[in-house]
Amino acid sequence: MPRAEPAAAVTPAASLLDPITAYLAYLQFEAGYSKHTLSSYRAQLMTVAAALPASISHWSQVSERQLQLLLAQERDALKPRSLSLRVAALRGLYRFLQQQQLCEHNPAEYLKAPKASKLLPKNLDVDQMERLLDVSADDDTLLARDKAMLELFYSSGLRLDELVNANIGDIQWHDALIKVRGKGNKQRILPIGRLAQQALKHWLTVRPALVADDADALFLSIQKRRISHRQVRQRVGLWAQKQGLDQHLHPHMLRHSFASHVLESSGDLRAVQELLGHANLSTTQVYTHLDFQHLAKVYDAAHPRAKK
Repeated sequence: MPRAEPAAAVTPAASLLDPITAYLAYLQFEAGYSKHTLSSYRAQLMTVAAALPASISHWSQVSERQLQLLLAQERDALKPRSLSLRVAALRGLYRFLQQQQLCEHNPAEYLKAPKASKLLPKNLDVDQMERLLDVSADDDTLLARDKAMLELFYSSGLRLDELVNANIGDIQWHDALIKVRGKGNKQRILPIGRLAQQALKHWLTVRPALVADDADALFLSIQKRRISHRQVRQRVGLWAQKQGLDQHLHPHMLRHSFASHVLESSGDLRAVQELLGHANLSTTQVYTHLDFQHLAKVYDAAHPRAKK
């Protein structure tokens, strides 16, 4: 018996694809969204476009009921976080179409997706951070660079993208500040700690050995180009192994450690929000759970009635 032919992949109509392309271009060039977010939004919107009935030739013909049914069909297959991303992508697309006067209504406005549970960000404790940063750079070029990157991550709470795109001219040495470009091309000014300043100054004394075309880049690779995201991840992971940390370490964990340690010491959630560059306080509030965990440990160790 001959095998059945696999079902052909559904290609959405160009009239559905063109608005997606225009929306993603707007997010990239006007709103400054990251490549990762653009890729995620594209995948979600393409999936919806391919699932729509063949009779639909434009997004304005889609009803809220149809979108609800499409979401319901995926509830068992997709995680809540993926469903929430799909809803966000659809809402954004329709708002864009409304702004362009290509659609009068937004059928995604009141879509409901299951709430994704907020995972507590992983971070290193102060002792682990001390061990990680206990690196003697000497005159080794890559050692000096890596030491400066690690210190700056922890000192100022930078995102990976912010560190990679940092330029020498972004540092204000007199005031010990650095200007970074965050999500949506939003700029903010961050303090640089004393030890991070020392590490950066030492790195700049050996940096000329790697200077070629991109003379503005703060951090350079052995290929004499601006260091890449992948290279930074590799170096951070390498130093975690070298310094004997028994866990996989990625750059964002250094940002998490910065946030939780500052909040733990100051209790100033608004200040941490500004330092991290979070648009909404709710994004920063996840660190309060870490702070409460610390307080609970202190309570268990110190309160007479807490001891078992």
